[in-house]
Amino acid sequence: MSDVLLIDRRDGVATLTLNRPESMNSLSVELKETLRDALRDVSNDPVVRAVVLAGNGRGFCVGQDLREHAAQLESGDAPPLSTVTEHYNPIAQTLADMPKPVVAAVNGMAAGAGAGLTFACDFRIAAKTAGFLLAFANVALSLDSGVSWTLPRLVGSARATALALLAEPITAEAALDMGLVNAVVEPDRVLPAAQELAARLAAGPTAAYAAIKQSLAFAATSDLQSALAMEGELQARMGATQDHRNSVAAFVAKQKPTFVGH
Repeated sequence: MSDVLLIDRRDGVATLTLNRPESMNSLSVELKETLRDALRDVSNDPVVRAVVLAGNGRGFCVGQDLREHAAQLESGDAPPLSTVTEHYNPIAQTLADMPKPVVAAVNGMAAGAGAGLTFACDFRIAAKTAGFLLAFANVALSLDSGVSWTLPRLVGSARATALALLAEPITAEAALDMGLVNAVVEPDRVLPAAQELAARLAAGPTAAYAAIKQSLAFAATSDLQSALAMEGELQARMGATQDHRNSVAAFVAKQKPTFVGH
């Protein structure tokens, strides 16, 4: 595994840390390919029950490596922005489809596709010094990394439009006020807080979490009748799990349930 991405697995939690601190973890081709493949790997790893996505250094991720991108545009070796279909789309899709909870530990600025990575996670824990910036319009680009889908669902259409068109940074506190992040903590608490939340989730009913995520994603683009049918299908599947039987028995016995993930 490339050193541009650090991976730590312990106690059911995989922590993936973007590791290009000298460039605020800007997304080079190497980092995008490594992250894409690593996300697929932890998604399919039955030992991993929750995921943390973090950034090393002062920033979480400032998005596309524009120096590398400028060189590619100058050389003409690749179609402009082919990275969207090759990297950003599969990364966003894998995060959205991840059958386990994903927590973003936003230690500093999350800009462009870096912000998009956090929006695709299930939870966002931000440092008081963190910020978010949809910088796409500043370089005459549209949205990518799933932002057009995730952001309106997080903050509503009007706020998403303003954030995207004005391309102005917002503070962690402003992000908390609009529901974009789940919590704001001291800078030295960001990663520990994210890992503590991930550990709590990893000890929970992970099969049910996967079904809940699937249900919410399906309902977001479905009518009520279809959503109800999917709820019935997923509940039938969850009702047959060992986790459900164990947790009901534990409730009746006034004991704490133990979840095995199936």
